[in-house]
Amino acid sequence: MARKIAILGGTGAEGSGLAFRMAKAGEHVLIGSREAARAQETARLLRERIGGAAQVEGLDNPSAAAACHVAVLTVPFSGVVALLKQLKSVWKPGTMVIDTTVPLAATIGGATTRLLGVWQGSAAEQTRELLPASVSLAAALQNLGAELLAGDAPVDCDVLVCSDDEKAKQVTFELVSKIPGARPLNGGTLENARIVESLTALLIGLNMRYKVHGAGIRFTGLPLK
Repeated sequence: MARKIAILGGTGAEGSGLAFRMAKAGEHVLIGSREAARAQETARLLRERIGGAAQVEGLDNPSAAAACHVAVLTVPFSGVVALLKQLKSVWKPGTMVIDTTVPLAATIGGATTRLLGVWQGSAAEQTRELLPASVSLAAALQNLGAELLAGDAPVDCDVLVCSDDEKAKQVTFELVSKIPGARPLNGGTLENARIVESLTALLIGLNMRYKVHGAGIRFTGLPLK
């Protein structure tokens, strides 16, 4: 059976961009949204854009989470707790979650270049507390902007993957590698997501100061593979 990847919050800019990249790479994508109709419309537009045999479906978030093998959280940080509480009884054991969220102050009306303090230490560690033990978690893709994902061009960005679960890390590496130009790097344990999330605020500031949209991160001196 083909692997199904749910993009929860997939009608937003980052979610739809990631759905586009995954579907274009041949993955079976489920767009999740609070409203199934919005998800279906986004899925239709993506199928038209990609063409061919693109596999993109639109569902509400609980239906997408229940049907997937891998779920990617792309909802704003302010909506994560409510969503994960809603999904608590929906997850199948063995499902893998990739958390892309960043606790930017902008999600509650603050500055886009500031982070909110999270009691658990990071958005990813908060997500870990709200997921069943049978669901594995990796944190990744926080520093890859929506505009880069939405385009066709290769991205110029390394993607740090943080997780306490080696299989989750491996699957995330595989999916990141499907985005042309993106290089997955082992970011260590889930706790290191605290550092990775903070880089997003820094990159937003750089984008603003240099009047660009695609500032990314690259680490030198590492093996190419």
